[in-house]
Amino acid sequence: MEKKHLTHAKKPHPLTKIWNDYPEILQNDNRILPVPAIEHIIGEIFAPGKFYYYVINFADSTICNHHEDILKIHGLSKYPVHLKEIIDLIHPDDIEFVMEAERMSIEKIKEIDGFDYQQELKTSYCFRMRTSKGNYELFHHQALHTYKDENGRLLQAVNIHTNIEHITHQNSYVVLVCGTNGRDDFHQMQWMGHMKPHESTPVIFTKREVEVINCIAKGYSTGEISDLLNISEETVRTHRKNILRKSDCRNSSELIKKTFEWGYL
Repeated sequence: MEKKHLTHAKKPHPLTKIWNDYPEILQNDNRILPVPAIEHIIGEIFAPGKFYYYVINFADSTICNHHEDILKIHGLSKYPVHLKEIIDLIHPDDIEFVMEAERMSIEKIKEIDGFDYQQELKTSYCFRMRTSKGNYELFHHQALHTYKDENGRLLQAVNIHTNIEHITHQNSYVVLVCGTNGRDDFHQMQWMGHMKPHESTPVIFTKREVEVINCIAKGYSTGEISDLLNISEETVRTHRKNILRKSDCRNSSELIKKTFEWGYL
């Protein structure tokens, strides 16, 4: 039985096959990489709920450097060591979307810059995962690339998973590719394989409003948003007022819920 299990574990997952379709982005050598500076990376993400992270090595799809909360969030007795163990936690009905989300994000990064700036781009989307309660809840997935080789091919990334079930149960089936470290990229892609009707028509926000929404979601104050976006506090207040009016929200909590459901976060 043990031998059979090991043979099965080595069988490539369809998600891995998607990455293998892009040899120009993924480097599949076996070099040992240092652990990335997680504290710096976490500064580029927001987590409005319980979250964890892990490092994925693309050479062999192994994962390491897990945040300890991965155990209690998913009710695991030991840290997963292969990406397949994470994939096995995803709701079976969401696997197709996850595979397409990865393909869509890779294609968009390729379109943006031919992978020259992939370490300054973050991808994100949502899917359901099994929790310690034995049910499936909605998680927000964010991925940041951490290491490339001298030819620009990706060696390693950090994935962050946040439980957002307390915010919304509704998946937007939207894939985002956003800039980090000062890049202002914002690309919103709708997966057409699961057209889920919204309760109301999604609002179209301007690029600056999306930046303000992301800052609000991270819990930044008006002064902090002003400093970060290099605009006056009065301008921030005006943007906030317009955002709440356009989205028909009374407060930040309602705004975060709706913008998740509309695929802006």
